[in-house]
Amino acid sequence: MVSGRLSDRLGRRKPVIIIAVVLFSCFSASSGLVAGFGALLAARALMGFAEGAVLPVSQSLMVEGSQEHRRGLNMGLLQGSSAGLLGGILCPLVVVWIATQYTWRLAFVITIVPGLLIALWIWRSVREEPPGGRVTTEPAVEARDAGAKPTVGSILRQRNIILCVLIACAYMTWFFVIITFAPVYMTSVKGFSPATMSGVVTCLGVAWVLWGFVTPGISDRFGRKSTLIVFTVLAALCPLAVVYVSSPVMLGAVVVLTYTGLGCFTLFMATIPAETVPRGALATALGLVMGIGELAGGFLAPVIAGWASDNWGLQTAMYISAAGAGLVVLLALGLKETAPAVLRRKEAAAVRDGAAERTRSASAVS
Repeated sequence: MVSGRLSDRLGRRKPVIIIAVVLFSCFSASSGLVAGFGALLAARALMGFAEGAVLPVSQSLMVEGSQEHRRGLNMGLLQGSSAGLLGGILCPLVVVWIATQYTWRLAFVITIVPGLLIALWIWRSVREEPPGGRVTTEPAVEARDAGAKPTVGSILRQRNIILCVLIACAYMTWFFVIITFAPVYMTSVKGFSPATMSGVVTCLGVAWVLWGFVTPGISDRFGRKSTLIVFTVLAALCPLAVVYVSSPVMLGAVVVLTYTGLGCFTLFMATIPAETVPRGALATALGLVMGIGELAGGFLAPVIAGWASDNWGLQTAMYISAAGAGLVVLLALGLKETAPAVLRRKEAAAVRDGAAERTRSASAVS
């Protein structure tokens, strides 16, 4: 939230993201140098502090650099598929191998290398000036000055932003609860071996990569709102499958088909807010949605789910996760559509209907 607002006030995104990438790479590497739990906790907290700046600022750059007909797809590739492929599948394999062959400390320390290389790449390659100027689609927003920097209060008074904040809280509940408790449920309740559980969890990574770009890509064509609703209904089935599907192979297949929520993350966290506010408030709006959502869903929800599981069994956490997705569906019904292609089709249909009405009126007068 802080970094998004800072980048909008400065009118610069590139310096903020470079500093953030360098800092979180350094703090990540420092995890391999600590001598105790307190120091490790501090290192990870500082890494999260720096890392929090990356997504709202990078998505703001992506909005400004994308053509509108593939804005959702590009933002999905950034937030969903690339994170799933590199962070969810490839990186754990490499880091665990290094830790096994050498030491876990070395595995942490060398994470500084890709971070610094990426920071250098950003410094040399990223352009800040958007090729197409304005990126918003709502008429009221288009009328504003492109350089305006609205207040946080004015941003939060917009219906889509309020709904996206609430959706983020509910969807983060779905996400953090399932990734926290599903592995434990599979081993302690369903009796899966650690290797079998790991295979099912790998299917989560495969689904993350797949739906990370497919879902927002579909939204470019068919609309943000309808895509979010349909794929969230599927996402609600994923934690229920963990409870009710007994075969590990079948469960892995169902997980790939229903773990669609991370593709929806791009829509409510980045694309819809970016198409709702003026350019001068992009990073602020994205930071608010991401920050508040992670505070509620990422911090509070696992605590509540853990307490509920202690009292009523681990399956309760899976029901809480599914309920979070169900709440998202209800909230999404109130969103205003922002996809440019859909808005143009609606405008063209309205023009055709108006012309037809005028023709009928002229005929009636004759």
